[in-house]
Amino acid sequence: MYAKLICNPPLGQATIVTPHSQSVKFTVLIESSASPEKTLNVALWHNHNDPNKWESLALKEINKPATVLTLHCGQNESLQQQWFTVDLHGQSRPKTPVSFTITFRAGEDEPWKWANDHFSTSDGQLLYQALALQDQDLTDYVDGLGPYLEINKEASETPNTLLWSVNTPVNAASGAVSGYSDSKLGTPIAVSRWFSLVRLWSPWLAPRQGKGQFRPDKDAVMAAFLRDDGSHMVVLAVSGVDDVLTALHHDGQGAIVINSRNDSEKEGTAKLIVAVAQTFEVANAAVMYHARKLVTKYEVGSGEIEAEMKAMSDNGMKPAWLENWYDGLAYCTWNGLGQHLTEQKIFDALDSLENNEINVTNLIIDDNWQSLNNEGANQFQRGWIEFEANKEGFPGGLQQTVSEIRKKHKNISHIAVWHALLGYWGGIAPEGKLAKNYKTVSVQKKDGVSGGKMLAVAKEDVPRFYQDFYSFLSSAGIDSVKTDAQFFLDELENATDRRNFIRTYQDAWIINSLRYFSAKAISCMSQIPQILFHSQMPSNKPRLLVRNSDDFFPEVPASHPWHIFCNAYNSLFTQHLNVLPDWDMFQTSHPWASFHAAARCVSGGPIYITDVPGKHNVELIHQMTAKTARGDTVILRPHTVGKTIEAYTGYDEHVLLKIGTYVGMARTGTGILGIFNVSQRSLTEMIRLDQFPGTEEGTYIIRSHNTGQVSEPVNRNDHFSFVQVEIPIQGWEILSAYPMRTFELERKEPAAGPASVSVSNLGLLGKMTGAAAIVNMDMYIEKSSGRLRVWTSLKALGIYGLYVSDLSDRSLKDDFMALLFGRPIPLHCVKINDQPPNVLEIDVVRAWKESDSKASWSNEVAIEIVIR
Repeated sequence: MYAKLICNPPLGQATIVTPHSQSVKFTVLIESSASPEKTLNVALWHNHNDPNKWESLALKEINKPATVLTLHCGQNESLQQQWFTVDLHGQSRPKTPVSFTITFRAGEDEPWKWANDHFSTSDGQLLYQALALQDQDLTDYVDGLGPYLEINKEASETPNTLLWSVNTPVNAASGAVSGYSDSKLGTPIAVSRWFSLVRLWSPWLAPRQGKGQFRPDKDAVMAAFLRDDGSHMVVLAVSGVDDVLTALHHDGQGAIVINSRNDSEKEGTAKLIVAVAQTFEVANAAVMYHARKLVTKYEVGSGEIEAEMKAMSDNGMKPAWLENWYDGLAYCTWNGLGQHLTEQKIFDALDSLENNEINVTNLIIDDNWQSLNNEGANQFQRGWIEFEANKEGFPGGLQQTVSEIRKKHKNISHIAVWHALLGYWGGIAPEGKLAKNYKTVSVQKKDGVSGGKMLAVAKEDVPRFYQDFYSFLSSAGIDSVKTDAQFFLDELENATDRRNFIRTYQDAWIINSLRYFSAKAISCMSQIPQILFHSQMPSNKPRLLVRNSDDFFPEVPASHPWHIFCNAYNSLFTQHLNVLPDWDMFQTSHPWASFHAAARCVSGGPIYITDVPGKHNVELIHQMTAKTARGDTVILRPHTVGKTIEAYTGYDEHVLLKIGTYVGMARTGTGILGIFNVSQRSLTEMIRLDQFPGTEEGTYIIRSHNTGQVSEPVNRNDHFSFVQVEIPIQGWEILSAYPMRTFELERKEPAAGPASVSVSNLGLLGKMTGAAAIVNMDMYIEKSSGRLRVWTSLKALGIYGLYVSDLSDRSLKDDFMALLFGRPIPLHCVKINDQPPNVLEIDVVRAWKESDSKASWSNEVAIEIVIR
């Protein structure tokens, strides 16, 4: 018998049972090839009453719950679906996990099959939370704390959280040789699962997960532990204060080891922050908030914040100027145009985009525009000669190229150029103009891909070097930069060079990007701890765009699901920095294009494409973007950073990756889940309403982007408030949970439709994150007429959608009126959606054109629907 079994709570994973829960409802769906005449038996096996004694509990077959929305990648009509449920009553003993699994058989005369064996899975776990944290001391959470540790209890900025700072001394450097210290923190107690972000290699972070003992394969900047009592402990290693680099490792037996390096010739201090809370997000926020306080205090003392504030004041920058930079669709030359870059290739690429009606707002001129020596050598052997662009590719100079672009392509607001933090991959060319104009030093980099000696601008001249360079770029019409290879600061071999370079280069770059480009800068290959904390954590300036993971590699198939997974988990950390995580460029005609596109849309960050000229998926671009009333192309960026909602789930666990984000105000906004299959087999899961961010209270409808299907109204009290979603290999889906409001119409005149109506504002349909098109909205009963008015301000044009609970019982002509800026919208611009039939659609693009409307100063579009 072929069978597929889906269980909620899921097998193979840990589920937290919240306080006051008197029972846990298990729901099992089995799709099988069993004969309809045969009766399936399903049983829950568990050790709820005694950890050493397993018991069986029979599940009862039920009809498919009406509130369940089913999304299939391909329905097999020969299979039958059967639903089963049972309640596991009672609360477990404190701090005692409950294990469970499922058995089933196709009739009384058939042998029982164990789900773990049949589906290559493992027991699920229930972790029962107490009403509040029972233990108050760090010794209750970490065993074997060293006597050499200075531990202080701190006041947390998050509620119901325990917080400690942990300090330990680090030896001073001796000349060019750093001081080191390895100190044992201790062993986390009663750990079910753990998660950490490790230094994959010098420039990048990446996630690691495990069960039981803490044993990451590389140094970590943070670690989180899901405990048997359902609480979470997060440990953060703070760097960037003084000259100390701190990371977390292990001793092979599960204990956390503090690895520290001190580049200062004074004794230093390794700093950890530890938090315990009932949720991962609260504990994670607690350590990051406290780290920001530590770092900001240090930055104020060093004068860095004052210098940055002065740079912003000198420039007269305003946050509003950054709207197009954050939300405009960007084109990057890197993968699309190759490494032999010329201005003609750029012109041709922009013409191709325009011919396909792809109006990018931002252009990034990536690597290979600079004047370099050693033609034909690899990038690490080439040095930078002068500020001006290379004469072969840009014969008239950078200013002429930029002028031509701006003259012909009026839609482009911002033009950025790429450069390495130390100039180029191979540093400064010894024979060039730069080496003659600025003091330089020879530095040794660690062995590896980028190892060897190179020439760099010396500490004394770095501020003048950056001021001159960015002044030149600004005079050439460049108004933004992408600054790469920042990890070179940590690749320097000796302590003296690192001490001289790390803060000097960061500060000069930040101050001059503020002064000349109003913070329109992309930081790349910069996930070294000293930069994460020193430059990216303080919140005194506009948010930087910061690359969030390793590159998009179009020619490496296995890299694509890992790229999305890695970004989703790195964002658990970077969400608390003063940055917008940048998930890198991608190509819209690539086999994995829609997978990448969906991930970028839920990331909360910018979107760049790097298409080869003529190879564009215009329909896919339309799903990611919309045009404003002025004709600009904008992305529909959610209001929060997209991140995984399951920190402890590993890459190889055959579980759908769920990336959560949110749009709008608390309780009235839309929770969004991007769902991605990063495994090598088709996966089916039940996605619960409570997994959508921001859906704590109220009634919602859940809508699928790919199919347009809409669920029945659901709330968290419904036992079956979930979506059954099947995602094939390389597949994805975006689900949006829209809050629903119910109104009683106060009729002053006869009308055809019912007096009670429930509505949800869907934003723009056909867009992956269409709810993000909503700038403002209001729903109210008009006192004078008793009619319901739904007012929406949109940031762009498109097909506007409004869910109306009983639309099929109403007359479009008699019960509705739609207005654009107060003027009636023609009936032919309004329709009822074919599937489902309770979604009202308004073609705002057509209505806008036919009304000959003009964009106002705000560039927003006001839609109003009146229901009577």
